[in-house]
Amino acid sequence: MSTPGPAATSAPAARYRLVSAAGSVDVPRLDEHQQQVVDHAGGPLLVLAGPGTGKTTTLVEAIVDRIERRGARPDQVLALTFSRKASEQLRDRVTARLGRTMTSSLSSTFHSFAYGLVRRYSPAELYAAPLRLLSAPEQDVVLQELLTDAPESVRWPESLRAAVGTRGFAREVQTVIARARERGLDPDQLVELGRAEGVPEFEAAGLFLTQYLDVLGDQAAIDYPDLIARGVIEAERHRDELREQFRHVFVDEYQDTDPSQVALLRALAGEGRDLVVVGDPDQSIYGFRGADVRGILEFPTDFTTTDGSPAPVVALGTTRRFGSRLLRASRQVAASIGVTGAIPAEAYERFRHPEPAANVYGRGIPMVK
Repeated sequence: MSTPGPAATSAPAARYRLVSAAGSVDVPRLDEHQQQVVDHAGGPLLVLAGPGTGKTTTLVEAIVDRIERRGARPDQVLALTFSRKASEQLRDRVTARLGRTMTSSLSSTFHSFAYGLVRRYSPAELYAAPLRLLSAPEQDVVLQELLTDAPESVRWPESLRAAVGTRGFAREVQTVIARARERGLDPDQLVELGRAEGVPEFEAAGLFLTQYLDVLGDQAAIDYPDLIARGVIEAERHRDELREQFRHVFVDEYQDTDPSQVALLRALAGEGRDLVVVGDPDQSIYGFRGADVRGILEFPTDFTTTDGSPAPVVALGTTRRFGSRLLRASRQVAASIGVTGAIPAEAYERFRHPEPAANVYGRGIPMVK
C-alpha cells in the first residue's frame, strides 16, 4: 500500500480576519460645570470636585475632547494619578470612550513617570549597573548598615547617641530625609537649614543623606522619595523637549501632591501651558507621607495663565452619590475644616454646597444653605 503524500493529507490553512464589534460608544451626559471643564480652551485650570460629582467622568471627557475634537495625538496627552489601579482605570475608560486601543500608555503614576524620566535621561556611565528601584526592605538594610557608631559613620548630637542603631531611630531618620527630598532639599541645603535654625539634628541628617545617596549610587539604586527629586532635575534639564512631547497634562487627586510633585508639574506644564488638575481639599489626608494641601489651595497663583492672571477655578456642582440628607450632614462636617489660599471664595462656596441629583439614596431635594 502506498503512503499518501503531504499534498493529499494537508488541508488548506484557515484564514481569520479581525473586525470591529458592532455597537455604539456610551457618551455620558454632562452637567454645565462638567461641560465647562471639557470646553476649557487651554492653560491651567483647577477643578474642585467633591464626592460623587463625576470628576473621573469629567477627566475622561476632557481627555477625549483633546484627542477627538482638537486633534491631539494620544502620546501628547499625559494623565498623572497616585496609584497604579487609578491609572489603569483611567486608561481603560479613555480607551473605551474612544472605541479604540492606543499605542501610548496615556496615564501613569507620579513615581512611574519620574522613574521613566530618570531611566531615559541618566547617562549610561553614571551607574555601574542598570538603575533599579530600591524596595522598602532593601532600604531598611541600607539604613541599618549606615546608622552605627563606626568611625566613618555620621556623628549625631549627643542627645540622640543612645538611639543610634535602633529600629525606631532608623524610621525617624528615614522620615526626615524623605520629607526633605519631597520639599526639594538636597543634602547641602538640609545641612544649611540645620545651621541657620540651630537644629543640629537637621545638620546631621543632611550629612547622613549625602552618605546614604552615595551608597545608593554605588548600588545603582534609587528610593521612592529620591525618585521624584531626580525626576524634577531631569524635567528641568529637558523642559523644552518634554513640553513639546506632553502638550496636555491632567492630574487627578491633586490635593495629595507634595512640593516636589508640584515642582515636576511646573517643569512639565508651567507658564500657562495646558494643565487641568482635579481635587478635593477636604480630602487631603496624606500629610503623614508628605502631601501638602497648600498645593491645591495655592494652585491659581502657582500656575498662572500666560498673561500672569490666576488660573481659573471650576467647581463641579452636582453630586450623584447620595441624597440631600447625607449631603447636608457631610457638608456640616466639612464646614469645620478651615481653609485659606488663592481659591476664590465664590468657587469654594459652590464646591462646598453642590446640589444632589435624584438617585436611589434620595429624591435630590435642593439643600437649604
